[in-house]
Amino acid sequence: MATVLITGGTGMIGKHLTKMLIGNGYEVIILSRKSGVVSREGAISFAKWDVENQTIGKEAIAKADYIIHLAGAGVADKRWSVQRKKLIVDSRTQSSACIVKALKEIPNHVKAVVSASAIGWYGPDTTESLLTGFKENAKADTAYLGNTCKLWEESIEPVTALQKRLVKLRIGIVFSNDGGALAEFKKPLHAGVATIMGSGKQIVSWIHIDDLCRMFIHAIEHDEMIGAYNAVATNPVTNKQLIISLAKQMCGRVFIPVTVPAFVLKIMLGEMSIEVLKSASVNNDKIRSTGFDFLYPTVEAAFEDLIKNKTE
Repeated sequence: MATVLITGGTGMIGKHLTKMLIGNGYEVIILSRKSGVVSREGAISFAKWDVENQTIGKEAIAKADYIIHLAGAGVADKRWSVQRKKLIVDSRTQSSACIVKALKEIPNHVKAVVSASAIGWYGPDTTESLLTGFKENAKADTAYLGNTCKLWEESIEPVTALQKRLVKLRIGIVFSNDGGALAEFKKPLHAGVATIMGSGKQIVSWIHIDDLCRMFIHAIEHDEMIGAYNAVATNPVTNKQLIISLAKQMCGRVFIPVTVPAFVLKIMLGEMSIEVLKSASVNNDKIRSTGFDFLYPTVEAAFEDLIKNKTE
């Protein structure tokens, strides 16, 4: 039974991925600031790490067959102050450095590292990207999120010099019943209001939480996968299409579409509004070429599963 070491294992993606890994027969070690806790399932254990002091429990590194790196402060959790922006970058690059240091110093048999990244790597849509979608060979955007993703990916890259296979999944907007963007989209719909952001024409590249977690496992199990892959569903949609589709699932025909002007979003969100209003069409041909099939290729299928077939 292979063992997967996870950073950020208590977050939205990490919790879902842990359950899926266990269901697929893996043992999971979650890195935590606390240690010594073993779950009831028996297949989950916790190991101590200290990013500030750049240390990870030796036993955890020695036992791991794979590392999945999810750690990082939430990009949309708080308004982007200077301090918050620094924390978002540092939490990713310093945790990556901690992994690299541990793999250098501690004898191990880790075969691969699969690291989260984000489609924030890409800038606003161009004439070409609207036709073909951004592909993995596109240069990082020079704006804040693009630079953050570039630093994030560069910080984990040194594991390749240690003969570790590295996969970087550039994750789109994740739809989950356990938080994230979907929870925010649903709030006004509980009152029957479908809130469309700005023009509503901006393209949203998204992914269902189940498909994302399946993709992490796919990356572990396919040795030919190396480098960056876009973790987005096959059919990106406009913000308006997304919200109306969600409204139909939640409210049937009884809802009121309301547009929130761009200037209001800028007042409410500050610099973060740039990302809310940005159109980014992202191509997933590369991950599909590895044999990965999406369970939820359309927002309709995703919302059918998340809204109608599951209770919260």
